[in-house]
Amino acid sequence: MRFNNNKNYRQPREPQIGGIHVEVRNGDFNKALRKFKKKVQEAGIIQEIRDRKEYVKPSEKRAKAKAAGIARWKKKQRKLQDESY
Repeated sequence: MRFNNNKNYRQPREPQIGGIHVEVRNGDFNKALRKFKKKVQEAGIIQEIRDRKEYVKPSEKRAKAKAAGIARWKKKQRKLQDESY
């Protein structure tokens, strides 16, 4: 690889060989599939795909987050009220 003294030059990225891996042991494909689904869920890949399907305005994101926070607070208040009886 040649070096370039230009400050604005960016070297091309090498392809990443990472990703999510699951080993199938003793031919138990169903167990490997369950493990794979769990890893994908924990990594948040599915949620990111859903989020990127369509553009959501920042104001809509804020409004949705605020509504979710209010719902969590109300739920917590209901739980505290039920425990006090």
